[in-house]
Amino acid sequence: MTVRSATTTRRTMIRLPAVGLAVALTAAFGPPANSDPGNSGDAPHRGKIISLMNHMTLEQKVGQLFVIEVAGRDANTVSTTAKATNQRLYGVDTPAQAIAKYQPGGVIYFTTRNNDDNIGDPAQVATLSNGLQAAALAQPRKIPLQISVDQEGGALVARFGAPAVQMPGNMALGAGRSEADAFRSAEVIGKELAAVGVTQDYAPDADVNINPNNPVIGIRSIGSDPGLVSDLAAAQVRGFRAGGVSAVAKHFPGHGDTGVDSHYGLPAVTHTLEQIHEIDLPPFRAAIAAGVDSIMTAHVVMPAIEPDVPATMSHKVLTGLLREELGYEGLIVTDALDMAGAAATYPADVAPVQALLAGADQLLVPPQMDTAYNAVLNAVNSGALSEKRIDESVYRILLHKHQRGIFQDPMVDVAAAPQIMGAPQHTADAQAITDRTTTLVKNDADLLPLAAGPRRVLVAGWGVGTTQTMATALTARGATTQIRESGTTPSQTAINSAVAAAQTSDLVVVSTNNAYAVSAATGQPTAAAAAQTKLVKALLATGKPVVVAAMRNPYDVASFPEAPTVVDTFGYTAHQVESLVRVMFGEVNPVGKLPVSIPKADGSGVLFPFGHGLGL
Repeated sequence: MTVRSATTTRRTMIRLPAVGLAVALTAAFGPPANSDPGNSGDAPHRGKIISLMNHMTLEQKVGQLFVIEVAGRDANTVSTTAKATNQRLYGVDTPAQAIAKYQPGGVIYFTTRNNDDNIGDPAQVATLSNGLQAAALAQPRKIPLQISVDQEGGALVARFGAPAVQMPGNMALGAGRSEADAFRSAEVIGKELAAVGVTQDYAPDADVNINPNNPVIGIRSIGSDPGLVSDLAAAQVRGFRAGGVSAVAKHFPGHGDTGVDSHYGLPAVTHTLEQIHEIDLPPFRAAIAAGVDSIMTAHVVMPAIEPDVPATMSHKVLTGLLREELGYEGLIVTDALDMAGAAATYPADVAPVQALLAGADQLLVPPQMDTAYNAVLNAVNSGALSEKRIDESVYRILLHKHQRGIFQDPMVDVAAAPQIMGAPQHTADAQAITDRTTTLVKNDADLLPLAAGPRRVLVAGWGVGTTQTMATALTARGATTQIRESGTTPSQTAINSAVAAAQTSDLVVVSTNNAYAVSAATGQPTAAAAAQTKLVKALLATGKPVVVAAMRNPYDVASFPEAPTVVDTFGYTAHQVESLVRVMFGEVNPVGKLPVSIPKADGSGVLFPFGHGLGL
C-alpha cells in the first residue's frame, strides 16, 4: 500500500485527457446507460465507479451508505472496555471486524461517546486510521473508508484535544470578521486531521444563531447575520480543502433559531418561507458555491416546508429544497440517527429507510446497526426502496472518495503525524487569530488596560481549568492570585467564600458560562444562570474593581447590565484565556465586534447591537 506523507496538504487527483478517456471508457464499458447514476462531467472517475458498482452486491452497496463508530485505539487489538462496546454495537470484538462485517462507507471518531476511546496521541490515531483502511481494503471490492470527526474548532465541539491546536471557534471568528482568519483556522484544523488519517471534518457549522436561548448551537455559530455567516463559512470550506480534508456544512436547512437541543428532543423552526430563504439558507448557498463536499441534515421540523417531519426525513427539504432548488449535487449526510430528534420519532428500522427516501446519501451512527442495515436491505427487496435510489447515493459516495484522492492514497505517514499536529506555526497562528477575536463590551470605569505591577487578584467563577489558566497568566504578569472556582451553579457557600476573598483583593476577575440561559420549560433563568448572576452581583457589591469575562455565549452581560467592565471571549481554550489577559493588560488592543446582538433581559429591546465593540 502506498504511504502518503502527511505534510501533503491535498491528495493527488488523477487527471486524464477527456477525449482519450471517453474513447477508453466506451471501449471498456460501452456507452453510459441512461439509467446509470452520476453525470457525464464526472470524468475521469465515472467509468471506474460504474464498473465497480456493477461488481458490488446489494449488501456491499448498502454498507457504503453507513458511517459507523468503532471502539478502541487500534484496529485489531483493543481494551476489554472497547471490546465490550464493539460487542454491544455490532457483535464483534474489534474495529477491523466491524469493517469486515458491514463494509461501511465511513467511520467516525469519538472520544468518550459509548466508550469509543479512539483518540490518543497523533501516532496512535494515524496507526488506527491506517489499520481501518487496511481492513477496508482487505474486503472483496477494496473500497477505502471516509474517516470523519467533529472538529469544529473552539471549546465546545473538538474531539481532538492537545497536542492538536485549538482554534478559536466559529463565533469568535465571527467577532474577528476576517475571511482570511476563517480560512487559515480551517486550514490548520484540516492539516492536523489529515496528518492522522481523517479525510472529512463535520464542519463548518453554517447555522445562523438568532436565538440567544439556543441550547445546542450558540458559539458554534458564526453569528446572527446571514451575510457574515455566509462569508466565513465559505472561507472555512475552502480552508478545509486546502488543509487536505473535505468540509461538511451543517445543519441543513438551519438550526440557529431553536429552543430545544435535537440531541434530546425534536425542535421546530417556525420561520416563514421568506425567513428561511433570507436567514437560514444563504450560508448553505455560499458553502455550495465554495464547493462544499457534504451537507449534514438537521433533526428539526420546519412547518413552512413540511409540518411534523424532521428535515432529515423530509423529501421536500432534502430533495425539493436542497437538491432541486439549491442545485446541490454533493453528499448529504444525516446528523446522528441515535439523537432523540430522529430516534424518538422514527423507530430504528424506519429512520434509515425514511432518510434515504428523503434524499440522504449517508446514514450516520444509527442506534441499532444490525436493525438499520437489514431494514435498508429489506426495503430494497420489498420494493419500498429501489436499487436505483441506492445506486445514486453509492455513486456519490464513491465519486467523493475518488475526487478527494482517498482511493488513490488512503494511508498516512505515522512518523510525520506528531510533527504536524500541534506544529509551532499552527500554535502561533491560533494565538494570533484568537487575539483578533476578543471583544471588549464594556469599560465604563476605564479600568482597562491594567497598569503593570504587583496586585492581589481574585480569580472567581466558572471553570476549573479556565480559572487556573487565567491565574497562571496573571501571575506571569506580576499578580498574586487566589482562586475561588464555583462551577456552573455556585452555591451560597461558594458565593460567600468568593466575596470574603474579594475583600482582601485589589482586583476581581470572574468568569461566567451561560449566565443568560433560560429554561425552555419555564421561560425563567436556569438554576445555573441564576446562581452565576448572583455571584457576579455579590462581587460587584464589594466595591472592588471587577472584570466579568463571559467565557461562552456573549449574552451573559444582559443578566448583570450594571457590571462596568465586561469582556467576551466566545470560548475557553487556553488561547482564548491568554487573549483575555492580554487585552486586560493592554498588550492586545481588542478589535472584536459582536457577531450577534444582545437583547435586554426583559425583552424590551437591544442592550448591545450587532457590531458593537470597544478598543483601548
